[in-house]
Amino acid sequence: LANNRRAPAFAEQGEHGEERWLDLELKLMADVALVGFPNAGKSTFISAVSAARPKIADYPFTTLEPNLGVVRLGEREMVIADIPGLIEGASEGRGLGHDFLRHIERARVLLVLIDLASVEEREPEYQAEALLHELGSYEPDLVERPRIVIGTKADSAALEWDGERISAATGEGVKPLLGRLMDLVHEARQAAPAGDTFIIHRPEPEGFRIQREDNGGWVVLGRAAERAVALSDLTEMGGLAYAQQRLKRLGVDRALARAGVAPGDIVRIGGFAFEYEAD
Repeated sequence: LANNRRAPAFAEQGEHGEERWLDLELKLMADVALVGFPNAGKSTFISAVSAARPKIADYPFTTLEPNLGVVRLGEREMVIADIPGLIEGASEGRGLGHDFLRHIERARVLLVLIDLASVEEREPEYQAEALLHELGSYEPDLVERPRIVIGTKADSAALEWDGERISAATGEGVKPLLGRLMDLVHEARQAAPAGDTFIIHRPEPEGFRIQREDNGGWVVLGRAAERAVALSDLTEMGGLAYAQQRLKRLGVDRALARAGVAPGDIVRIGGFAFEYEAD
């Protein structure tokens, strides 16, 4: 259908389908990413502040996939991502590190959780230093993001920690922490560009070329020319005329004449062969 062809007497045949194999990489979008060693209380925290219900158990690597939870305070809300626990060398891919770290890339704010009841007795200062090192080694920009570093499991803490602490199990310190996170998220949103810019890549118009065949005939090579012929039903006068019109619009007729194609020569386009007739 077109303005000058409102009741066509022919139909296009369509094209052969195309097949593609694509590798897609999923990166979660969240306002806050929970970062910590395995079993640092990240899943307990997100289940305490949102409706998310991740698997929680008293052993490392309980969480193998990120979990998202929505937190609401009054009229404000934010999305928190529970990232599986990181280990030393995560930035180099150890322990599926790259699979986990990529989900942090789009977070506006980082909440670094320090396990104050670590069964491996990692010193809190060491935990904070090691986690920030892995983040910076993977993507330097991550250590420049707004962040809060806070101790977890205050109700059963066995390690000394001079910083702030919370207990997701008892609720100690959780509400003030959420308020601070909301403020940081709001500031990060305000500082973000007004809107994402998308660059649309359009393919350049494909040309065509004409070659002489060993049998004395000619062949027109080029997707646009081949498509003009393949789409039309050449057994119908309307379809044949439409294909000729499209080829002429592409400049195929002029190119054939310039190439020295003589009336009566066989010209092949795609899977079709024609006897050339000069206008």
